[in-house]
This record gives sequence, C-alpha cells and structure tokens, in this order.
Amino acid sequence: QVQLVDAGGGLVQAGGSLRLSCAASGRTFSEYAMGWFRQAPGKEREFVGAISRNGGTTYYADSVKGRFTISRDNAKNTVYLQMNSLKPEDTAVYYCAARFLMYKIDPGLYQYWGQGTQVTVSS
Repeated sequence: QVQLVDAGGGLVQAGGSLRLSCAASGRTFSEYAMGWFRQAPGKEREFVGAISRNGGTTYYADSVKGRFTISRDNAKNTVYLQMNSLKPEDTAVYYCAARFLMYKIDPGLYQYWGQGTQVTVSS
C-alpha cells in the first residue's frame, strides 16, 4: 500500500503561481512513477504530467507544457507540481497518483491516489 497526501492548493489570480506537493508513505516511493491529474466540475479526470521513478524523465500534457514542472525528492518521499502562469481554465481539483514502475497517461492505470487539492484561478 502507498498512502498519498496532496497539499498546496488555493486561490490565485491569473498569471500567478502555486506549488502543489504530494507526500507518500508506505511502500518504497522510488519504485513508483508519479502522475498528476486534475478534474474540473462536470469533466473527466485528465492527465497533467508525470515523472519517472528516479526523476530523470518527465512528460506533460500540451495544455500545461512550458508552464508546469514536476519534480520529486525520493529522500523526502515527495513529488511536486510547480504551476506558473496559471489560467482560469487550470481551475480544478488536482490529484497525485502512483503507478508501479512506469508512468502512463491513463488515470485508470494508477494504483494509488491522493485525496486531491483544490486549485482555483480567478480572472
């Protein structure tokens, strides 16, 4: 089992920044690729980005590429999502997720999920 706790959401004006964190406990964090997803009201959960087990590889959705950055600190069992140049359309509940070994875009392929943290971007 892996337990994930998301934090760092809040209300920010368009153009601002937020950094989300996801703290993991349980099994060996470095065995898991980590993904970030988001879900806006009335919409399906969508992929935001992901990072490999050692942090050497990242992958982003086109909608956030160049604005969002994922990093991880395996010594602290934590993954981060730095969000810059935020737009109102980034408003959603953001979730981190863990998948054994390899990251994927499909949220259905992740084994463990955080509880989510609300990000609201005002115009």
